Amino acid sequence: MASVKRIAVTGAAGQIGYSILPRIAAGEIFGPKTPVILQCLDLPVAMDALHGVRMELEDCNFPQLKGMVCTDDPKLAFEGVDLALLVGSTPRGPGMQRNDLLRVNGPIFVEQGQALQEVASKKVRVVVVGNPCNTNCWIAMSSAPKLPKKNFSAMTRLDHNRAASQLAMHAGVEYSQVKNVIIWGNHSNTQFPDWNHAVIAGKKAGKVLNDEQWLRGTFIQTVQERGAAVIKARGKSSALSAASSAIDHARLLMQGTREGEWTSMVVVSDGSYGVPKGLMCSFPVECEEGNWRIVKGLKFDDFSREKFQKSIDELVWERETVKPLLPGAAVAAAETVETGRSA
Repeated sequence: MASVKRIAVTGAAGQIGYSILPRIAAGEIFGPKTPVILQCLDLPVAMDALHGVRMELEDCNFPQLKGMVCTDDPKLAFEGVDLALLVGSTPRGPGMQRNDLLRVNGPIFVEQGQALQEVASKKVRVVVVGNPCNTNCWIAMSSAPKLPKKNFSAMTRLDHNRAASQLAMHAGVEYSQVKNVIIWGNHSNTQFPDWNHAVIAGKKAGKVLNDEQWLRGTFIQTVQERGAAVIKARGKSSALSAASSAIDHARLLMQGTREGEWTSMVVVSDGSYGVPKGLMCSFPVECEEGNWRIVKGLKFDDFSREKFQKSIDELVWERETVKPLLPGAAVAAAETVETGRSA
């Protein structure tokens, strides 16, 4: 039997946590033969609810689940973990602007980044789900300068899945027939869902659909605004689909993508595609054994470049907005990454 994997989940008593924990316990990330220990973090006021979730998981009698930790202390939650899913974040409240949301969440991810650096496995893989996930991930990464930057990623797989399903439904095919869509940029309504390199049943998506007006209009808008549409329909934000996509992200990261296929993932830029070095941006990536590499050499037309650039500009603005929240050492480390200087 494989060695046990310790997996931390923050915001574990919330809606996404409630949906994601049983799937992790069932072995959906590392595989059914790998035992797991769940190390769950939430706020002090959520401890009763979290212990209730623990009771339910115990009642499920998952053979892979070898233990649980339930705590409001990040250092206990992250102790020795191999994978950390940072799900918990403060949602946008009435009257809040995006810069307000960034400033509220900043201290959370500073603390979690510092705790991960101090107590997690040095090989830990960190996946940020809590929004605004690109910049929250940049904060956590910058607050843990002793951990490799490539250990950090954030989730745009939900947007990727949304884009693929829209193409499949418009083409009248099964979801599994759509491959290699791309989400470029930020997990926000500036993201660019790119169909230009996607295939449907092995053929170029644009040729299969032959509907440029829909692709440049309704398709992009639907993917960009799908989260708001879900809130309007059910009165709550996406939880089931977010949890499922986080599982997809982590499974592909740890077990690898199939040959000739990629996923969309927020990772630290190496300067590819004109994205400033050090920025946390969504790219097409291939994965293998916990590592990722950006797919290179894809082409943009003028329309696509304009859309992508808008999202890049937003990410730069977000990064500058949260820089004052970082400890001095973290700011220096972040600026080293951005400029390519030696530490």
